Amino acid sequence: MQNDYIHEWIPHKEDFLRILLELEAPSVPHVCNMCQKDGVYRCLDCMHQPLFCTDCCWMVHETHPFHRIQQWTGDFFEHSALHMTGLQLHLGHSRGPCPSASLNEGATSTRNLWPGTMNDPKPQRKDNEMDMLAMDKGEWEDIKNIPLHLCPPAGFKHLTIIDIMGVHFVQVQACQCVDAESYHTQLFWAKLFPSTFTKPDMAFTFSVLDDFLRDNVECRTLGRNYYSKLHQMTSSVFPHLVSDRYQELLQVMWQWCLLKLLKWSGFKDQKNNSTNGDLVLFCMACPQPGININPAENLDHWKYTRTVVMDGNFKVEHMHKRRPNDQAWLMDGCGFMVANPCYQEYLKATPHIMEKSTCNNHKVISQASANHGKLNSTGVGATACAWHGCFYPHSVVDFQEGERQLNMDYSLAHALGYNMNGIWNVICFCDINSTYMKNQSRQVDSSQFLHIPPSLSIVAGISMWHIHGHKKECYAQYSPLFIKGSGWVDGEIIEMLWSTLNIVSASTHGMTAPHFQELLDFQMNDSNFMRRLANLPTVSSVLQKLKAAQDSVVLAQEAFERLDWAIPSAQKRNWRAEEEAAMNAHIQNPAAMDIFEIQLNKAPTVHAIELHLLENSPQLGICHGATSWITHSLAIEEAEIHLMAYKREIGLNPSKMKQLALAHHKDKLEAK
Repeated sequence: MQNDYIHEWIPHKEDFLRILLELEAPSVPHVCNMCQKDGVYRCLDCMHQPLFCTDCCWMVHETHPFHRIQQWTGDFFEHSALHMTGLQLHLGHSRGPCPSASLNEGATSTRNLWPGTMNDPKPQRKDNEMDMLAMDKGEWEDIKNIPLHLCPPAGFKHLTIIDIMGVHFVQVQACQCVDAESYHTQLFWAKLFPSTFTKPDMAFTFSVLDDFLRDNVECRTLGRNYYSKLHQMTSSVFPHLVSDRYQELLQVMWQWCLLKLLKWSGFKDQKNNSTNGDLVLFCMACPQPGININPAENLDHWKYTRTVVMDGNFKVEHMHKRRPNDQAWLMDGCGFMVANPCYQEYLKATPHIMEKSTCNNHKVISQASANHGKLNSTGVGATACAWHGCFYPHSVVDFQEGERQLNMDYSLAHALGYNMNGIWNVICFCDINSTYMKNQSRQVDSSQFLHIPPSLSIVAGISMWHIHGHKKECYAQYSPLFIKGSGWVDGEIIEMLWSTLNIVSASTHGMTAPHFQELLDFQMNDSNFMRRLANLPTVSSVLQKLKAAQDSVVLAQEAFERLDWAIPSAQKRNWRAEEEAAMNAHIQNPAAMDIFEIQLNKAPTVHAIELHLLENSPQLGICHGATSWITHSLAIEEAEIHLMAYKREIGLNPSKMKQLALAHHKDKLEAK
């Protein structure tokens, strides 16, 4: 299909190129589209790039003050700006001038400061004004020839506004009525987010903040890369001369994310929300009594089992705080990251117990106490829904040294306290559960900061991919295939969540601790939202899965009946009793699941067989020397096999070196 479209387009290539070139020239006749006067400006963002005179240009763009315009010089169009046409942005009074404004203020129209027609002389700037625009003393460009649309306007107060279309200088007239709101509030009503609140000199449009938010969560665009794009949008030739407001962008985005979460969560203010993750989303399919299931039902049934997965991520690192006593928290504990003061108090009061693994030497355990120098946080640990891939609110912790048990205990305890009233069965997957679960109940019971109800039944499991890195016995003891109620789940879904978070985490290393945590909160909230959309079933997909399940049930039933018919009744009763006993003892004694392990005796090695024959030759009726003869014969046969394999490998036209090697192999074989 793609090649067909390209073949169809090739004959039209010249027409497309001709139109592109003709669009660079002014329209004929060279008149304003509105009043038919001499046309001077054209707008790149208006449909069909209409031509305007100076007066019509600023009147048309009163509601579009951030469009990009160009001015005709007589030979070509050069970049210009709407403030050069005299455009002003009025706050309040339905975009009209404030009647209370001083008559002296703005008496000199800014429209007189800029050329009105193509024949008007260029405005002159003072040398000291132009010197202020140089980025540094080593600037190689002639600072007196910098494009005017990149220069701050002279002669009136202006506001630097960052929009999707780039960086703009706009003359803003605030309302000066007696009951007028503060200047920064008026800006916010105009959908402009000020970077400061005392005499703001710049602001971001709501559009650019939402656009950066979308780029950040969908395309994983970092702040520096996004602002670099705005540089290019403003001037593709002189992007380094565009005002650099990257730090202000990060600061305002931090505030914008909090406002968005408060709005989406239905809070008019932040006084009424608690610190248990109220500002973020959770899985809509996991059983939550009083939310998506009736609390009066029998919640002890296996279908209401909560299935969670714990894991650590060592890509999300954070440097030491430069000013640890000067931290501004906006939503500490209201998202996915746990509240910092309580968590720090817990870490100070809880000793780290280094448990030696009885299984393989897992890297996570061996590096739990490794020193990581300048890092304040070596990674994060989280608990998520194993079925649908949603992070649990208020359960994400940071690591100080490595993935220690005390960190993951805190995460699990808070995850199991989230909307769990009445649910008593939990399946918990973790890559190192063979070691972790041995101390989990003792660690929680001995801590005054953690609480997991003793009546809560927690079955430990290991994800399907990681379990093959454990010893053989772990498969039957922790595989989800042997856990009742786990369903067809692999327990690896959290690895997918880390892969997207790792891209954004590259920009969080040097942030302050609050900004670091709250940016992760927003990213994880978007991840949960997208998982919600992905999990919404359509009628066609449900019908398709239902049909596949019905077909599978028939095949499984037939296979089971054939197996069941071939087994004696006494054996079936014995197996059923053993299964029931193993399932009942699974939580306290995982080794009880060993009855499901396939019992296979390893075949003896060649050397073991030879030793057995030599030691027992008389008893077995073997003649003296026969064992050595058999061994020698097997060695000759093995050499013949290797020779034939080498002959096939070198092919029909081997080099002299390969022919020589082949001759050596034959000679050794004949000598035997």
